Amino acid sequence: MDRLLELLKTNGRTSAADLARVLSVSEEEVASRLEAFEADGTIVGYQALFDPEKTGNGAVEAVIEVRITPERGGGFDRLAARISKFEEVQSCYLMSGGYDLLVIVQGKNLQAIGRFIAEKLSTTKGVLSTATHFRLKAYKENGIYLHREAKPQRLAVSP
Repeated sequence: MDRLLELLKTNGRTSAADLARVLSVSEEEVASRLEAFEADGTIVGYQALFDPEKTGNGAVEAVIEVRITPERGGGFDRLAARISKFEEVQSCYLMSGGYDLLVIVQGKNLQAIGRFIAEKLSTTKGVLSTATHFRLKAYKENGIYLHREAKPQRLAVSP
């Protein structure tokens, strides 16, 4: 992977000046390369990563294994694109193994996710079956640890 992209993946807020210094190039070159990466679709967006326990939005996240029938002339891509367009879907991946798609969804509560699966996902033509797993707690996301270890507190010593 390009070194500039590696640096951005580690910290997307790194300034052009800092990137230029680390890469030993000018800020103008960094800006030009970033613009080119954005124009050709290499960089598709920038996001902040939040600790879900601290945001307090109460959203529920589920990981759904989906088995589908590939479409003639479109394979898995057209059906995956159709599923990806649902607003509840945060991520959608083609997988190897016992299921075809891994779909990550978010809803305001368990019932909202249940309705999404029953009314939208399962009724989509080509979907054969689903298996849903609810995310209980996140420890690490996109390579970043979400929980810092608490410093051990010393117990008072008594004679």
